[in-house]
Amino acid sequence: MKLAGLTVAYWAVVAASLLPIGCAWLAKSGTFSKPRRDGGFDNQHPREWLARQSDWRARANAAQANSFEALPFFIGAVIIAHQLGAAQVRLDVLAFLFVVLRVLYIMMYVANLATARSLAWTLALIVNIAILFV
Repeated sequence: MKLAGLTVAYWAVVAASLLPIGCAWLAKSGTFSKPRRDGGFDNQHPREWLARQSDWRARANAAQANSFEALPFFIGAVIIAHQLGAAQVRLDVLAFLFVVLRVLYIMMYVANLATARSLAWTLALIVNIAILFV
């Protein structure tokens, strides 16, 4: 299936590529209106500001890093599957499932549900490997 010339799997790549941005926004949310001296976001030194965060903000930032780490394998798997002529519907479903699992992973990470987070991460990895063999 195609939308605007891209398959659902390619749209899933777009969605997965935006997840780190969503995590960064989440980590910084609610701090833009605060002055820096009161703990508000410091756009002059964003990495240092993020390094000082704790609790759910720190976990959102860690989820951002992990989301970037997961991207190359997913993008590569989708491209390889397309080039090898994978069954498009299966590929689309698996790619969509990968994104859903990564969203769940982020939610579980931010909520500090470590076991559920690890399960979502593992399932997403398995789905990503399955994309290569579809």
